[in-house]
Amino acid sequence: MRRDDNPEFIEALARGLDVLRCFRPGTPAMTLSEIATEAGLARPTARRILITLEQLGYVRRGERGFSPTPRVLDLGMAYIGSLNLWELAGPHLRQLADETAESCSIAQLDGADVVYVARAAVPKLVALAVTIGTRFPAVQTSLGKVLLAALPPAELDNALAEPSRSGITPAVRPPRDEIDALLRDVRARGWAATDQQLALGIRSVAAPVRDGAGTVVAAVNVNAHAAETSMATLVDHHLPLLLRTASAIGADWAAWQSRPLEVLPARA
Repeated sequence: MRRDDNPEFIEALARGLDVLRCFRPGTPAMTLSEIATEAGLARPTARRILITLEQLGYVRRGERGFSPTPRVLDLGMAYIGSLNLWELAGPHLRQLADETAESCSIAQLDGADVVYVARAAVPKLVALAVTIGTRFPAVQTSLGKVLLAALPPAELDNALAEPSRSGITPAVRPPRDEIDALLRDVRARGWAATDQQLALGIRSVAAPVRDGAGTVVAAVNVNAHAAETSMATLVDHHLPLLLRTASAIGADWAAWQSRPLEVLPARA
């Protein structure tokens, strides 16, 4: 059954992406039956998709079933590379991590989730591992609150109506009226904080990254462990450094957006 009424929608492509999304951390290989069940596909359909992906080099077949190959990273890195985000944000994130002695990240919104696109990590014991591409439910993160608060009402409704694809069960699930009140506060003060709403022991503060037009294009945060860092430290010490970092990243982003593009000479 089609999932979109648009006649231009390619269901076969959507099913191929569904198969690729079946592979998650901790699941290095899956059998054909497992993939078909996870993707909601008939076994013959899943088999044809896997054979196609295998020939294209995105999956390999082994004794324990199918597993993704490093070529899958090309799909995500094409997005990151097109924005040049890490190159822009890397030095600022590393400086912020040095100044706060905490891990710092940049994320963008994807439906009901935030997806991490840049990070400067400080070696510490944390409750949840974070790498580039990690996704968490947006409502329970400071990054997500900043990004959700920047959405127009209709887009916010759509985002909150989507189910999370993170696979994480958050510690706290606030009702919609509480979410709306939280987002109003975020809009008023220009930053967001969260204290152990995603998982016990995790607290953070986040600020928006804006482009040259003032549009929120990402969010940057400082993440800390509750046993080591108080909310007072996050807000009183880390937040001013974070706001400065967000402004610097935004300025670099705006300059990168306005860069002159190379014009290739016309062919004779």
